[in-house]
Amino acid sequence: MARPPHAREKVLDAFESLLIDDGERAATMDATARAAGVSKGGLLYHFGSKSAMEEALVERMDRLVIEDLEAMTASSSGVVDAFIRSSATINSPLDRAIVSVGRLATSGSPTAAEALRRLRESWRAFLDPHVPDDTALTLVMLVADGVYFNQALEIGSVAEIADMDALIALVRRLTD
Repeated sequence: MARPPHAREKVLDAFESLLIDDGERAATMDATARAAGVSKGGLLYHFGSKSAMEEALVERMDRLVIEDLEAMTASSSGVVDAFIRSSATINSPLDRAIVSVGRLATSGSPTAAEALRRLRESWRAFLDPHVPDDTALTLVMLVADGVYFNQALEIGSVAEIADMDALIALVRRLTD
């Protein structure tokens, strides 16, 4: 009997949630099976090892990054504007994937660490044609990092940091 097609994603969602909420040590195969509501055999049908789940999580992140870059490309406000605005988005599927891969990286996973390095490089390569030089590129990346940092740690909303439109207008003036 074939497994339901959503079962694999349900297991991966559970693994991702355990990583985010409880950390890498708590995200065992048994805990993941329990959280997903599947048997250990059901989990093993989709993922033969914890490292297979980690690889699938990295693949999910990579796919979501590509989708995000495509959405930024299609943005009528421009790539830099869309990139900074997207940094204020917390708890989206992409954000959850990045955070969970980050948990793996900080726990010593070289695969996850390399995936995050590739992510950063893909963002830089994506933004590079839309800014005049490397200093402007670094500024855009740092502004986006700051927006994300404040949102993720609930230090304050973007409105409290600065009006988003005014912030982006300033970045544009500095990078044009």
